[in-house]
Amino acid sequence: MSQDGTERDFIGYGANPPDPKWPGGARLAINFVINYEEGSELSVPEGDAYTEANLTESPTSPVPRGERDLGAESMFEYGSRVGFWRLMRLFAAHGFPLTVFGCAQALERNPEAARAIAEAGHDVCCHGWRWVEHYRLSEAEERRHIQLAVESLQRTVGHRPEGWYCRYGPSLNTRRLLLEEGGFIYDSDAYNDELPYWVKYGGRSHLILPYTLTNNDTKFIRGFMGTGDDFFAWLRDAFDLLREEGADAPKMMSVGLHMRLAGHPARAHGLRRFLDYVAGFDDVWVARRVDIARHWIATHPAA
Repeated sequence: MSQDGTERDFIGYGANPPDPKWPGGARLAINFVINYEEGSELSVPEGDAYTEANLTESPTSPVPRGERDLGAESMFEYGSRVGFWRLMRLFAAHGFPLTVFGCAQALERNPEAARAIAEAGHDVCCHGWRWVEHYRLSEAEERRHIQLAVESLQRTVGHRPEGWYCRYGPSLNTRRLLLEEGGFIYDSDAYNDELPYWVKYGGRSHLILPYTLTNNDTKFIRGFMGTGDDFFAWLRDAFDLLREEGADAPKMMSVGLHMRLAGHPARAHGLRRFLDYVAGFDDVWVARRVDIARHWIATHPAA
């Protein structure tokens, strides 16, 4: 257990990671994440200095910075208008639970989507009040963003979030502010392991559920993938190796999805192939992120 929430740890569990004792003796726990960001991104109408174009079909927008980019706005709108519902249908058809990394302001702007998430029983991990870089916020601003996000999600999805995930990376204050807020049982602001682990911050224990930018549809926009087949093959290979290793050392696999990316038909087709593939195994635990956190707290409590 690290002694500080910001201290670097190059050792982790080492050669002998703990047995997570996943329910049913599963060889792998897999968590699917939908990032719900549309409507909370930087936007000139919101008073921001420029329009967000990141993680869209045209991430290098030709519109001069500082001017309103209607094309980028429209690409974000596709995610909540169309992509969200396609992904929800896919997971409903397979009976798989998932986690929504929800930006609070975005869910406020689509009450029907917020209701659908709640009614389906998916958990919401707080992705901030808005889709902004927390490391650019002052401590007071960040504290206020966390408070606004918690209050907003309580209204829109009917319960407060128990998990937290910043955009890209936290500030040096984030973890301390989460502990100060008091209602978060984990955060996912780390990419450094395949199992949950504990850290100490200010003498208090805090659980980390690492996330991934590897098994993630952002690879389409970064130029690493071009087809749904690419996405399926990548996820299948990761799944197969982790499941094979799970005979002796079970791990956790995260899959990151964005409505304005994976929600498009060709990419969604590759995702559906992977969901079909996962459904063929009975020794895998498809779980919400909060369920993995609760399991770890009960099975491997902080020292």
